[in-house]
Amino acid sequence: MTVPESTPAPRCPFGGDALTRRADRPDQPGAAPTPDPRGVVQVHSFQGARDVLRSEAVTQAGFSAETVNEAGILKRRPVLFTEGEEHHEMRRDTARYFTPAAVATYQPMIAALSDDLIGQLATRGEANIDDLSLTLAVQVASQVVGLTSSRLPGLEHRVMRFVEHDGNSEPGLSPEKGRLHSILDQRHLLAFYLLDVKPAIQARRRARRDDLISHLIDREYSDIEILTECLTYGTAGMVTTREFITVATWHLLRAPDLRAEYVHGTEKERLDILHEILRLEPVVSTLYRRAQTELTVDGQTIPQGTLLALNLADVNTDPGVAGADPAALCPARPLPRGVQAPVMAFGDGHHRCPGAFLAIKETDTFLRRLLIWQDLRLVQEPRVTFNEVVKGYELRGLRVALGRA
Repeated sequence: MTVPESTPAPRCPFGGDALTRRADRPDQPGAAPTPDPRGVVQVHSFQGARDVLRSEAVTQAGFSAETVNEAGILKRRPVLFTEGEEHHEMRRDTARYFTPAAVATYQPMIAALSDDLIGQLATRGEANIDDLSLTLAVQVASQVVGLTSSRLPGLEHRVMRFVEHDGNSEPGLSPEKGRLHSILDQRHLLAFYLLDVKPAIQARRRARRDDLISHLIDREYSDIEILTECLTYGTAGMVTTREFITVATWHLLRAPDLRAEYVHGTEKERLDILHEILRLEPVVSTLYRRAQTELTVDGQTIPQGTLLALNLADVNTDPGVAGADPAALCPARPLPRGVQAPVMAFGDGHHRCPGAFLAIKETDTFLRRLLIWQDLRLVQEPRVTFNEVVKGYELRGLRVALGRA
């Protein structure tokens, strides 16, 4: 891999580094793999992480994949938990929902939702961006998945209940019985199924639409298998996009020069800024894989059965890839050939986030409409906490106002 030149990137830097960085975790960008006291191998380098994520000798171990697979109650496992040809086939079948052409068909809906939410902000005078971004992310993901026939309002709150609980969910290490079982015995799952998923299935059985649930019905998925896919796509598409819209707004409101670059920039320049924010603020900070054979990672031998934790904040600021000032916010920074602008914020390999393009376009559509208001101001900075289920930051209470103080 060619290391990028140390020449500063255009429009660089804008302000400091990541706003969500955890004070209790030492930064080790580019460092060699390090086993922690529990035996989990922490991967900090870009090359090491890419080798792991592109390897066919590892399996998904995050998001309770191992618990679901061991339970054996699903004939068809969610796409997030499958491997090999089964996974590739499922990704090919559903890829059409996330292509640029498909996203273009969603664009009028996203724009209308954004206009409505910003209209609500203008009417009230103040609002929390994390509330607005939740509504937007849930409604957009609902259209793609097909969760549009709910019996009662409040889908966003029902979805958030699945990720808003305490406790470490690190694979293979938590004494709890596992995420699948912990939600199956809760009334929240039943409410989500009866109020949101079941009505959508019934509506699609009567008349198919161009959405995921219709596709799953055509593939003869059972109701519980469709429910599981809705949980997978729903929480992934809704929760992560909500946080990214919020953190991007926070960065842009804290840095007037960056905000001006964004508001007056071309589409490419705006997306460069969003990708660079995401590089510094990966919404999911840790990806887990299980070594199914002996591996070599960054020159070190990793025994079969080892759990690997890929620390994306370190991976994305590896100076061997990000170049000079890797912790600075530098839109359009030079990167080696074959490395995308967010580096690994969307993952890599066959499990790379399928909704990456949709998430960025959704964020850009909303922020273009929000930040053009010259009298928009930051009233309150958000609380930053860490969600152990998603393995990422949560921002709550990012309050903005329209009008003079």
